[in-house]
This record gives sequence, C-alpha cells and structure tokens, in this order.
Amino acid sequence: MAYGLDSIDWHAPWLAPYRAVGAPLSQQVQAGRSCAEVLDDAGAPVRFVPQAELPAGLAYEQFIFEQQRVPTRDGLHDFFNGLVWLRFPGAKRRLNQLQAAQIAADGVLPVRGPVRDAITVFDENAALLQAPDALWDALAARDWPQLFITLRPLWAQARLTLFGHALLEKLVQPRKAITAHVYRVPLDLATDALDAWLAQDLQASRLAGKPFVPLPVLGVPGWWSPNNDPAFYADAQVFRPPRGT
Repeated sequence: MAYGLDSIDWHAPWLAPYRAVGAPLSQQVQAGRSCAEVLDDAGAPVRFVPQAELPAGLAYEQFIFEQQRVPTRDGLHDFFNGLVWLRFPGAKRRLNQLQAAQIAADGVLPVRGPVRDAITVFDENAALLQAPDALWDALAARDWPQLFITLRPLWAQARLTLFGHALLEKLVQPRKAITAHVYRVPLDLATDALDAWLAQDLQASRLAGKPFVPLPVLGVPGWWSPNNDPAFYADAQVFRPPRGT
C-alpha cells in the first residue's frame, strides 16, 4: 500500500535535501512496510512507533519528550515528519524540548500560548533562508518585484531549505499560493552545520516574537517553471503587499 507516497516527485528542487534518504524509504513503504517501521530503521535519535502507542489523553509532544518515541501514522504527513527528524535531529529535539517545557509550565491549554503556537508553526511550516542582505530586505518588505525580478540573479547565492513537514506535504501537489514561514539563517553557514546552529538558535523568547516572514515558495527562481514569466508575480492574492499599503 503506497499511502500516497507514490505521488512524491523526488526530482522537485525543494526535496533535494531529503532525496537521497527519502526516495529509498518511500519505495519501502510502497512495497508494503509501515512508515513507522521504515523510519525506525533509518537511524534517527528517536524511535518511530505506530500511532496506537500514544496513550489517550497524553499530549503528543509530551509523549515524545518522555519516551523518545514518535507516534507515526501511515501517510505523507508523518513520513515527511520522519524525514525531517533524520535530516535535522538536533533542531527537532530542541523544538520538542521547548514544547515540553511550555507544557510543564502551563499544562495543555485549550488554546496554545504564543510560544507553543510559534513552535508549532515552525515545526509544520518553516523554511530556512540563507541569502544576501538585499534579498532578505526585499523579502521583509514584501517587495516582490524587487525580490524576484530585479534581484533575480542574486538567488544564485541563496539557499532555501524547507523544514516544515506540513509544508513538504502540501508541495506534493504544488499550488501557487503555498506559503512558508521563513526563518533567517546566516549566509555563510555550511550545510552540514545547519542543524547544530538551528538547535542552538531556537529559543522560547525568540520564537514568541514570531520571527518569520511569509514567502510563496513556488516563486523561488528555478523551483517552478511558471515563475519564469514576470507576470507570475503580479497576482496580488498570492504576492500580497505589506499591510497598510
């Protein structure tokens, strides 16, 4: 049973950081193994177990923190979550520690507080951008023509790495409006140092301020052929102007 994993296009540019590990694992799932079994064999610092092992009434994040086991369903969402654990084990563990600390302080509230809300946003939908200052400034200003047309050549010096597993899941069926919460990473940081840097940088006080900038990810040059036409960026329903303008 494929659980939808057969619909993943491993040639998509945004899957490059996950392709070497993810493509063979997805083939094993399509051959009939469960996502939990396949991910658990892949060498993460946590165990992947069937969703049924999560006790009723216990928060998912608390269970992971206490047991170092990740309840995993068969499907795209949890499969991508597992791949992010494999690629960013330090950052994922840090996010889980932050969630557990908030639960210990406040309990499981009907509405998540600002820190837990920001942690969830990061975990589900973050993208990590390493880019020259001019690109970042244009993104922060939501100056889409500057970001994607005037400064288009500068994207050759940038790297956008998707972290959020829900974001990866949505991009299995690409749509122009899919938007990431972008978190800035130093431009000169080596790829193999990204996880350790992120695990150190993620702090409750920083996340509470929601240090994210929205980015319609299919506008990234080279990521989707329709954006070769400058008119692609004229859609104000997707490439929205800053608030108050």
